[in-house]
Amino acid sequence: MKVLIVGANGQIGRHIVQRLAKQEKHQVTAMIRKQEQADFFNHLGVETVIADLETEDGVLKAAEDVDAIIFTAGSGGHTGADKTMLVDLDGAFKSIEAAEKHHIKRFIMVSALHSDTPKNWKEGMEAYYTAKKRADERLRNSSLNYTILRPGWLTNEKPSGKIEAKLDLGKDGSISRENVADIAVQALDIDATFNQTIELIDGDTTINEALSSIK
Repeated sequence: MKVLIVGANGQIGRHIVQRLAKQEKHQVTAMIRKQEQADFFNHLGVETVIADLETEDGVLKAAEDVDAIIFTAGSGGHTGADKTMLVDLDGAFKSIEAAEKHHIKRFIMVSALHSDTPKNWKEGMEAYYTAKKRADERLRNSSLNYTILRPGWLTNEKPSGKIEAKLDLGKDGSISRENVADIAVQALDIDATFNQTIELIDGDTTINEALSSIK
């Protein structure tokens, strides 16, 4: 499967690319914004494509001849609401539309826990959660075979390989970015994750087992 990573130069994106680069069953392409970002991926032997989510046809061209998209782009925590909407919302919409136009069936979205429950949104992050909520809704209403991953508060802890994954966790929690990357990669091929919105935190169950028995 040829997999395009949108947001490849982000923290989770880099971990996803590193994992896919080690697999034989998947070929990975890293979508980046600037040529100077390519060195990291060149050292991994990974193909890169330069495209800007903020342009009309950037991701459309990047998505040619791929079988799946993993969207993990984000504007970052130090940008304003306008930038968040351009990347996290408009960029997600453009990526979904590109997948539909190119008849790409598999689409994995890295979203955020509590995206659809405004009462749980953290103060000052309303634009971020709004963008994630609307992007998730757009993906669920698309023709794509989707998986929406909603991780809790992200950490840089070493990956445990063990998580808690449910359609409705009913609680808060944190999760390692590397665990999220492992989840995104494994979810590509796990039927139980197809057309599901999955909430995620670190836990005691192996990733494969947790995703395979999602409910």
